[in-house]
Amino acid sequence: MSRNTSFYYSFLVLPPRKRDAIIAVWDFCRVVDDAVDEAPAPGTPGRREQIETALAGWHQELARCYEGGVPATAIGQRLQPFIAEFRLPRQAFEDVIDGVEMDLEPRRYETFEELFEYCRRVASAVGLICIEVFGYRDPVTRQYALDLGIALQLTNIIRDITGDLAHGRVYLPLEDLRRFGCTEDDLSAGVLTDNVRQLLVFECDRARSYYEKARRERPRSDRRCLVAAEIMGAIYFRILRGVERAGYDVFTRRIRVPRPQQAMIAVATWAATMAGF
Repeated sequence: MSRNTSFYYSFLVLPPRKRDAIIAVWDFCRVVDDAVDEAPAPGTPGRREQIETALAGWHQELARCYEGGVPATAIGQRLQPFIAEFRLPRQAFEDVIDGVEMDLEPRRYETFEELFEYCRRVASAVGLICIEVFGYRDPVTRQYALDLGIALQLTNIIRDITGDLAHGRVYLPLEDLRRFGCTEDDLSAGVLTDNVRQLLVFECDRARSYYEKARRERPRSDRRCLVAAEIMGAIYFRILRGVERAGYDVFTRRIRVPRPQQAMIAVATWAATMAGF
C-alpha cells in the first residue's frame, strides 16, 4: 500500500494480521476502481466493452475466492485466505464492483438519494468489509460504517470537482445546482461566484452532518477496535475543514493534508481513543 493514500496511517495501528487483511481488501477495491479510472478516455472505440469485460472478470474472481476455486490473480490469491478468517461479506465486494460500474460512462445524479446509492456502493461497502476485520460487537457499528463511508465519499466529491469535470463527471446532485442557481458551466469555469460558494457551503454542511452522525452512532463498546476507522474519518474531516478554510475554493488547488499532518492526526486520534474519548 502506498504512503500516498490517506488511509496509510490509519492502517498502521492494526495488528499485523489485520493489517495484511485490510491491505488485501484495499488492493482488491483499488484494482476494481482502476478498471474505470485507468481505462481509455470516454469516446474511445471499444472502451465500454473493455471496462465491462474487466469488471465481469472481477465478479468471476470474487466467485472463485468465495466458492473454493483457485483465484486467477495475485490480488485474489492474497484476499482469499482472509474471507473465511474474518467472515468478509461477499455482497459488499459485489456492491463495490457495481458501484464502480456506475462510473462506466459520465453520468449525472438528479437527486441526493441517487448519489447516496453510489456512495453506499463505492465507499460504505468498503467500510462494511473493514469493520469485519477490525472486529466489533454492537450491530450499530454497521450503521456507523455506512454513514462514515458516505461522509468520506462526499468529501472526495467536493474536493475533486475540478478533476471529475475533466473526466466529464459531475457528482453534485442536479437538484442542488438548481437550488443555488448554478450550472455545470459555472463549475467548469472554476470561478467562485456567490452562487457556487453557497452550493459548496451546502454540500460541505451535508458531509459534516454525516461525520457527526457517524460519531454519534459509534458504540462505546467498539471504540477501541474502530480506531483505524476513526483515524480515516479524522484525516478526511481535516480535508473538509481545509475546503471550508480555503473559502470553498476547490478550483485553484486541490486541498490536501500533508503526510506529517496525517501522522499527527493519527497519533492524536489513537491517543484520544485509547483514553476513552
